[in-house]
Amino acid sequence: MLEDQTTADTPTPWPAAYPEGYAVVDVETTGLARDDRIVSAAVYQLDARGQVEDHWYTLVNPERDPGPVWIHGLTTAVLSGAPLFSEIADEFAKRLEGRVLVAHNAAFDWSMIAREYARARATAPVRQRLCTIALSKELQLPLPNHKLESLAAHYGVVQQRAHHALDDARVLAEAFRPSLHLAAGADLRLPLLACQPLTEWSDSPTPSRTSGHIGHQRSYSSSNSWRPSRKRPACPYPNPGRYKEGEQLIQGMRVAFSGDTSIDRELLEDRAIEAGLHIATSVSRLTSVLVTNDPDSPTTKTTKARSFGTPVIDEAVFVQLLSHVVPAPGGRQG
Repeated sequence: MLEDQTTADTPTPWPAAYPEGYAVVDVETTGLARDDRIVSAAVYQLDARGQVEDHWYTLVNPERDPGPVWIHGLTTAVLSGAPLFSEIADEFAKRLEGRVLVAHNAAFDWSMIAREYARARATAPVRQRLCTIALSKELQLPLPNHKLESLAAHYGVVQQRAHHALDDARVLAEAFRPSLHLAAGADLRLPLLACQPLTEWSDSPTPSRTSGHIGHQRSYSSSNSWRPSRKRPACPYPNPGRYKEGEQLIQGMRVAFSGDTSIDRELLEDRAIEAGLHIATSVSRLTSVLVTNDPDSPTTKTTKARSFGTPVIDEAVFVQLLSHVVPAPGGRQG
């Protein structure tokens, strides 16, 4: 049973707009690339105020090499008798349904879960996620870094088995509850992001596959996005400026993405590059257009886009525009 880490004797005033329940999730994986698989998963179900209702854990046979065993401790022998993801997908879904998915660097956990459900020809019943890194930043917690162990130490939560999915989920649930109460007491808007199921994806290995890291030592570019780094070819066309609503994209335009896409992000980026567009990793005054399915999300990119007046379109519009990109005036540079 989780110990109550809240210190107030009186009930915390509770914002009416807060979610009615949470699913605190941790998954351990064979690695970080898009062809990697889940080897174990755990869920702590919490009520609206962060009290534990139930917990669940399972091993998962990844149908491949288990990856960095020295980190998660799960060998091929241990996993060989475990169920396939397709065999636990329904039970996993019951634990997630109707709840906000909470994870430490939630973009990673959700991306792995969404991909596993896509492989199983199913959809996870998750509509929103909350990243505890993003919440810590909103609360301005005095943490030395954004590792789970630092958040745990801040609240006096003791880790027993780091990189074991069940214990990591327990630790995060204990640390999330006082953070949730702090946010509620300040009437803070929770940094909720929309979860987009995958409808088109690929298991092809990424060209610059990241290896040797797993669990909560993952690399991430911000609290709201994660993916293995990879080199992109330089765009050969000059930037023609901003996209104008009702017109076409022009080769050389700088395109940034924020949040989930139903088409695997790397596939979508590859198609944009093949069409002659420049993929920007951040939003600046030079960004031609921001593509997002969640324009009201509190991400750095959407916030900057609003401040700069950068045009914002959704994925469906972008995909339609992608089929008719106008050639760059004057052709290639050089």
